[in-house]
Amino acid sequence: MKTLKLLSVIFLSSILLTSCVAEVVIEEDVYVEEPTITLNELLNTYEIWYVDIERTKGNGEIPFLQKAFTVSFRNGTFYANNNLVDMGSNGNGYGLDVGFYNTFRMDLDISHDIDGAYKLVITQLSDNQIEVYDQVTNTSYFLIGYQRNNFDYDQVFYDNIHYFLQEYETWEKVFTSEFGVLNEFDNENYLKFSYFGSGENFKSSQDENGIHIDDIFYDYTGHYEVNDIVNIFDRKTLTLDYDYLGNEFFELSVINDSKIELFHPTSETVYQFVGRGHIQFKSSEKGKPTQNEKKRIKKADFLKLSK
Repeated sequence: MKTLKLLSVIFLSSILLTSCVAEVVIEEDVYVEEPTITLNELLNTYEIWYVDIERTKGNGEIPFLQKAFTVSFRNGTFYANNNLVDMGSNGNGYGLDVGFYNTFRMDLDISHDIDGAYKLVITQLSDNQIEVYDQVTNTSYFLIGYQRNNFDYDQVFYDNIHYFLQEYETWEKVFTSEFGVLNEFDNENYLKFSYFGSGENFKSSQDENGIHIDDIFYDYTGHYEVNDIVNIFDRKTLTLDYDYLGNEFFELSVINDSKIELFHPTSETVYQFVGRGHIQFKSSEKGKPTQNEKKRIKKADFLKLSK
């Protein structure tokens, strides 16, 4: 009798338990994560967006980003700092007005004054980092956001001195120190620098001072290279490779946005050059090499080192 009662209890309990389980419906809420701010608000959160050119991915290019050191998005107007000269003061730090932009969800439409219209996709990577993706060329650029008062314009300037040298049509020698051993570079009065990957990217001339830029005849051509000096922020080394005539080595200092000083350790002579014919960049036609050019340069450097 006890066994029968026990079985009855177990049977009844299982029915009740089954009933309870059958009546419980578990529904999981599906959450669709909506952006907390719009793309336009995100772009305007930071006054300056630094173009981290070394992180660029892809074989193509977005011309106005390839050239720019920084870009800014202000009330529909697209700004860019394409030049190192006057960087930080030009356009109150924003740079030049180079076009206009519009946003829709995470799409960014830019109409550039020279390079035309681009439809780009933006991905927010962190609070102050975004990826700018061009579906047409399958190329991504990475931008880092700053405010003007905490952006280190000087750091960008000295990290890119080789571009600064290219921002003038030519550099004219205006001073040679009285001290120092006589040497062949004493006769050089003009230096012209072109962007990397353009073949023979520097020229020099012994023409007399003061002549028109278009009338300068460049006697020598070769390649130049700018490198860091360990633990010295605001001075670089400059090597002028005169092809078959050997190299000239200098320590390069910037006096201001249009004057540089070259110290020649071999002779201990100091020279000063002033930039003539400032070039205002609005596109990538000059200056930074394209992604494909950068790859060709790296390959050429590798082959040169492996010889």
